[in-house]
Amino acid sequence: MNTAFSSRPDQEYWKATYTAAILETDRTVIPRRVAEAEAAIVARARELFYTAATADEQDALEDALYALRALKTALQHAEAA
Repeated sequence: MNTAFSSRPDQEYWKATYTAAILETDRTVIPRRVAEAEAAIVARARELFYTAATADEQDALEDALYALRALKTALQHAEAA
């Protein structure tokens, strides 16, 4: 078994970028953070497509993308108000 490659750092990366986006309070920074998190999540999902992924992580990725889209929508409505 090749242990030189571990998917754990990528899992930690998407979670860290997602958390940073969700917890960001500066409205001018949120769009950048959301874009970074979305890219990290999509990259992780693509990586999991080619490996034996756990259903839990796949569900977490979908939930995170949903939350990011909700955050973007909320920001758009707040800017329009």
